[in-house]
Amino acid sequence: MANRRRVVMATRLYTPEVTAASFRMEALVRALEPEADVTVLTTRPPSGSASGADDSGSAVVKRMPVLRDRSGAIRGYVQYLSFDVPLLFRLLVNRGDVIVAEAPPTTGLMAALAGAITRTPVVYYPGDVWSDAVASTDAPRVVVALMTAVERFVLRRSQRSIAVSPEVARRLEAVGAHPERVIEVGNGIDTRVFHPEVAPAEGGKPYFVYTGTMSEWQQPEVFVRALAQLADLDVDIRFFGQGSVEPQLRRLADASAPGRVHFGGLVSPGESASWIRGAVGALVSIVPGIGYDFARPTKTYAAAAVGTPVLFAGAATGADVVRSAGLGVASGFTVDEVAHGMRVLFAEHQDGTTEHERPRRARWAVDTVSWDTVGARAADVVRGVLQGMRDRRR
Repeated sequence: MANRRRVVMATRLYTPEVTAASFRMEALVRALEPEADVTVLTTRPPSGSASGADDSGSAVVKRMPVLRDRSGAIRGYVQYLSFDVPLLFRLLVNRGDVIVAEAPPTTGLMAALAGAITRTPVVYYPGDVWSDAVASTDAPRVVVALMTAVERFVLRRSQRSIAVSPEVARRLEAVGAHPERVIEVGNGIDTRVFHPEVAPAEGGKPYFVYTGTMSEWQQPEVFVRALAQLADLDVDIRFFGQGSVEPQLRRLADASAPGRVHFGGLVSPGESASWIRGAVGALVSIVPGIGYDFARPTKTYAAAAVGTPVLFAGAATGADVVRSAGLGVASGFTVDEVAHGMRVLFAEHQDGTTEHERPRRARWAVDTVSWDTVGARAADVVRGVLQGMRDRRR
């Protein structure tokens, strides 16, 4: 149709990869498809990725090879640049009426440069504040300063920046975004995949589950150390996903809880939902005090959507979500407190409390954090930019 607009999306992560970013971008694509021609410029998924959430709908998804680390993640400056450098030329060839760019800021930088060359507005859609994430690691000061400068440039060049929470919105403004250009839409989960009717996985015996990224700012080893204190409980931990600390986590598991910690690698969203559905509890962590206290992990929403309780360890923002909505147990980031939380959830699993609370938790997810709702809000931001272009041309 002649009046359909063209939206080009630049994201290094897209389904079938099981990440919050890929789900977030897919939700935006679904919300835009009825009225726009969408092209997604992304990467080939890692070998072994499940195909349960393959390309669908009317969007054109264009994939290219990219460098990945040993775990299959696109993590590290060389890996980022292997996507970002070719992206500039891909954006110049695949032109649209608006460019939507996902993090990291180097991807946003390429979108901003392409937008300047082609006079195309850019919408930046980061899941968090990358300069904060870099500062929370042992990266050299010059790297932190460079990433902050790039992020500030991207935010100032973007017509709109979409924030996943009020806390992220405030941090984007602190880095340099114009406050009137930052729109908060919330974060969410695909409640068509994550729901309480999904068949629970058979783990053999009771287990806690950890899904998604295993990184320095999550430090999931706290859960393994806590499990080692629970020798009297017949319960395991199952990890699904990837991340930079996975090798250390495996070594710790072998040393402190042999035979009780299992690593399942990358799985499809549907498989992830089944494992969460069958779990005693879902394990979620954010290390407090290293620059990520504002995070509201998608893992929390995935568990709530299937009705499984969360054990959240760490920073106050994520803990407040769990407490205020009655989604499980929030603890401090200490081994003793985490072990106590695991005991509480194990007891609730045994006495029927978990099943009794499952419908209420799932309903909260549908009403509050469904991707359909969040994707529609993000699509409204993109529509607003397109409408502004039309108005200026009249």
